[in-house]
Amino acid sequence: MATSLHQQLKLHYVADESQHEIDLDGYRIDAIDEQDRLIEVQCASLLAIRDKIRKLTKKHKVVVVKPLAARKKLLKKERRNGKVVSSRYSPARQSLPWIFQELVHFTKAFPHPNLQLDILLTEQEEVRVPAKRKTWRRRHSVQDRRLVEVQQTVSLSTVKDLWNSLEADVPKVFTTADLAREGAMPRWLAQKAAYCFREMGHIEMCGKQGNAIEYQLKKRRNRRKKSAA
Repeated sequence: MATSLHQQLKLHYVADESQHEIDLDGYRIDAIDEQDRLIEVQCASLLAIRDKIRKLTKKHKVVVVKPLAARKKLLKKERRNGKVVSSRYSPARQSLPWIFQELVHFTKAFPHPNLQLDILLTEQEEVRVPAKRKTWRRRHSVQDRRLVEVQQTVSLSTVKDLWNSLEADVPKVFTTADLAREGAMPRWLAQKAAYCFREMGHIEMCGKQGNAIEYQLKKRRNRRKKSAA
C-alpha cells in the first residue's frame, strides 16, 4: 500500500519530483538523486525488494531507505471518509535494533559495495479505520501513514558499520544474552542479530555456555605476500 509516508520520504531524499518513479533496467525506481544514486524507500518488508536490490547493485549505486517508527500517534476514524474521532500515542517504540527483524531476510543483499542502507528513526501518524471484515484479532485497518519528523538517520555501508551502530560493549566471548543487554534489545531480537552477523561473516560460534551458544568476532586471517626472490 502506497502511503503518504512513502511519498514524503522520496521528497526527503530527492526534492525534484521529475526524478521520481523512473523506469530503469526493467524496474520502477522510487527516485534518482543528484549523484545518480538510486533511492528505494521501503516501508514494508525488505524481503520484498531483496532480489531487485541484488540485481540493481550489479551496475548502480543504490540507497535503501528503511523507516522505523520510534514514536507513533494513532488516529482513529469512525469511517473511511470521516473525521478523526480519537488519537493516542502507541506505547510501542521501534529503536535501531528492530532493523534485525528485516535484515534476517536481507543478508544476501547487504552488505554490498554499491549499497547504502539508511535506517530512519521517525515519528509517524497512523490513520486507522474500521476493518471491512472485523475479527476478534483485527478490528481496524491502516488507511494511511504520515511522516511527522525524521529524528535520526543511521547510514550503513558495511557490516562493521552495523556492528558499531549498536554500541554494544560485549565481552570477547559473548552470548545473545550479553548482546541483548549491551545492545538494549530483547533476547529474541538479539538472536536475530546474531544470525545476521554470522551470515555476514562478522562473528563466529566458538563454544557453548550451558544451552547458550557462545560467539566471538570472526578472526581475520592476514594474507602475507611472498617477497620476490
